[in-house]
Amino acid sequence: MVTIIDVAKRAGVSISTVSNVINKNKYVSEDLARRVNAAVQELEYSANPIAQRMKFKHTKTIGVITADLCGLFYPYVLKGMYDVLNSKGYRLIVMDSEEIHDHFGGIKKLQEGITSLVQDRVDGIVFASTVPEEMEASIIHDVMKMPSLKKNTGFVCVEKDLSKYGIDSVYADSVRGAEIAVSHLIDVGCRRIGHITGPIFFTIAQDRITGYKNAMQRNGLEVNESKMIAYGDYTHKSGYLAMKQLLQKMPGIDGIFAANDQMSVGALKALSEAKKRVPEDIKLIGYDDVFISSVMEPSLSTIHIQKRFIGKKAAELLLEQIENADNIQRGATVEIEPKLIIRRSTVKNAPDDWILVDW
Repeated sequence: MVTIIDVAKRAGVSISTVSNVINKNKYVSEDLARRVNAAVQELEYSANPIAQRMKFKHTKTIGVITADLCGLFYPYVLKGMYDVLNSKGYRLIVMDSEEIHDHFGGIKKLQEGITSLVQDRVDGIVFASTVPEEMEASIIHDVMKMPSLKKNTGFVCVEKDLSKYGIDSVYADSVRGAEIAVSHLIDVGCRRIGHITGPIFFTIAQDRITGYKNAMQRNGLEVNESKMIAYGDYTHKSGYLAMKQLLQKMPGIDGIFAANDQMSVGALKALSEAKKRVPEDIKLIGYDDVFISSVMEPSLSTIHIQKRFIGKKAAELLLEQIENADNIQRGATVEIEPKLIIRRSTVKNAPDDWILVDW
């Protein structure tokens, strides 16, 4: 590998002269500049962009840690971030902390991801936290005490409010979203409503269970957790298996609230195999409003979350921190309002609204 030392030797100049010519830091005579440029071309020397950035205050690099890169939610968030950051000349390094079946494995991957990005001297980190509330303070304290952490490194959390720790947060109210979903099922006549949720150790899953219970109890409806709540892992396969469990445990079930649209896809397949008509026999509602929800058959009622907007706001908050590190108070919050989208899985004659723009 050709180094700056090799270029200096070929040109017969000092290393600092080569650096000044390449980086345009100081004036160099035309003769010396010509010799350096000739040596660069002859040796096909290419400066290491990371090493060059390390010399300056900013590396123009942002780290992103998702909770499930293969899911249908985070690509929207990433696109929103990319649109903002790319226009400002920033690069994105994307990592994933998904460990659906191993809670502590997921926390470890999140910590390792943040440590790696800090060591790479990124300017900021956007992360999705799956850390339970009782462990948050300890883990965040450890992160903020990292020896290699730059003073002006920005942090933004998506999907969870960590503002009490001084971390900017962009999130949707999952309790409220679940209440809206279940209330809609009740409004269209459902009374025996099951819930397909995510892993119990995910805060978002717990929040959606809380919202489900709130809506049921507010309307005087029974909630038997062992029979009426089935756990999945946000994949279509887990939704399929969870739906089969609920059909066995809940005779007469007439409504299903699934904690994301992907699990709704699996649930719909299980219902089809059981010869259950949707929405005539059982009504189904999902969460997130990803592109598949509008083109399923029947199309899926769901809770719309502004996913690209989450990414956009996270990027904007991060840039504010980076560019105004000495004059900004951290811990800002942006709460996204969940919105009910009614389609044919709950209302038979609902109009089509294909979301083709996201394909």
